Amino acid sequence: MAEVAEKLEATKKAKKELNFRATKVAEYVNEFGGKKKKVDELYKKIEELNIPRLKDKHIIKIIDIQPENVEALKAVMSGEDTTLKAEDMSKIVELIKA
Repeated sequence: MAEVAEKLEATKKAKKELNFRATKVAEYVNEFGGKKKKVDELYKKIEELNIPRLKDKHIIKIIDIQPENVEALKAVMSGEDTTLKAEDMSKIVELIKA
């Protein structure tokens, strides 16, 4: 979402105005997304945990949703084809809370 916000901002600067749909997306991203720098730092920290089977798409999904507890993280990962150890999930949640 941070990347989308960045691209919308560049489009806004180039065109001076966004269309209706782009404006709605920008509002949503600004409310629920994070700043690119903060998101990149969080991505790097999660990646540095070296959790086996945790792929880029999983990390991005976790960052977009930012679950606040292990149960919420389990719900996020339930639709994925990978499982995480309880201790790894705790580490991820702690990074998100920090």
